[in-house]
Amino acid sequence: MAPIEDHPLRYMLTNELHARPFPELQTPCHAAFLAIKPPRDAINRDRDADRTHLLDLLDRFGAQHPKPGDTHFFGPMGRYKIKWESHAEFVTYTIFAPGVAERPFDPAAWEVFPEDWLEKAPGSRLTSALIRVEQLKEGREDIGDLLAEWFVADSLCASSILDDAGIMATDFRIDPGGHMRFAVFARPGTGQRRVGRIVQRLTEIETYKAMSMLGLPRARQLSARLAELDPQLTELVGEMKVGHRIPEETLRNLLAVSAELESLLAQTAFRFSATSAYEALVNQRIEVLREERFGHRQTFREFMMRRYEPSMRTVKSTEAQLDSMTRRAVRAANLLRTQVDVERSAQNQKLLESMDKRADLQLRLQRTVEGLSVVAISYYAVSLVSYMVYPLAEALAVSKGMLTALLTPFVVLGVWAMVRSIRRGMEH
Repeated sequence: MAPIEDHPLRYMLTNELHARPFPELQTPCHAAFLAIKPPRDAINRDRDADRTHLLDLLDRFGAQHPKPGDTHFFGPMGRYKIKWESHAEFVTYTIFAPGVAERPFDPAAWEVFPEDWLEKAPGSRLTSALIRVEQLKEGREDIGDLLAEWFVADSLCASSILDDAGIMATDFRIDPGGHMRFAVFARPGTGQRRVGRIVQRLTEIETYKAMSMLGLPRARQLSARLAELDPQLTELVGEMKVGHRIPEETLRNLLAVSAELESLLAQTAFRFSATSAYEALVNQRIEVLREERFGHRQTFREFMMRRYEPSMRTVKSTEAQLDSMTRRAVRAANLLRTQVDVERSAQNQKLLESMDKRADLQLRLQRTVEGLSVVAISYYAVSLVSYMVYPLAEALAVSKGMLTALLTPFVVLGVWAMVRSIRRGMEH
């Protein structure tokens, strides 16, 4: 086979599809999960600080470092295993340990993250969770008692997942230790990779849920401001029809409202777009777990439908309202700008007509002045010519008066022709 040159990114892009394998977990086990959100947005994030923070934790356990430039890492860390992922807006740490404590969701499991290390985190805690993975016994009667003991009944969600390969449960509440709680009961014979996939999906659901909820406070804040701008915009649009104000004044006010709406749109576009993307990921992660009802308890999907989706609808509604008001303001500004242009065109037309009248009047005055100038110049010209021809009067036997009378038409005609020639030269 003849050699062919590979695309320079071929291997990198192919390896990216296999870069984040699911952990292999043997039941029973437990995990401590932490998601950190840096104070800056995705564009201005300092990823070097994230990596330095990871290396500090690995060095405390004498663990191997990830390759330079890697955005994910999975490997042993002492008697634990660690999974680290650097995403666009957040960083996650998941530490897995064998066995489970006698005390369910023991806060001591969180001590795998040193306190001084947590204090130096390059950001704030977005969410954290303790995950308990046990083997499902033959009879599942005792699970109901355990769930009632571990979780708040009002918001408890429990589902049979992956064709009854296991049961997952949570209440999506922060416990006294400051963490979410997730319980997984794996059926005997369930593969280690499948158990790891379940745990990974739970951490992703929690993280993406938390990230998507960041859009809700922004939406509420924005909604209050839109409620103030909407009447102003409606009033300005109404004035376009009634015409109480000067169009230029209305246009200035309308452009001010439009500029503020555009500014709000620019400030919230990324957050609202990210919220929509994270919401889709939450729903997709729940979907792939193939939930079935366990007992009479609500599923994850039902919980999200009742408690989570209203928040997402609020964000979408606010985003749609902002987009609608921005479009209204732009349309109104364009219409009013057209109205102003038409009025200015009418004013310019009147001004041109007035200038034409003035030019016509000026032309008439000029011609009148030209006529008077011809008379005045002719008067002096006749006098000069008369003095020149008076000596011929006696020879011609003509009186001076008669000679002056005979010369006057010719002099006037000559002066008129001279003035006319000068005016035509100036016009050309």
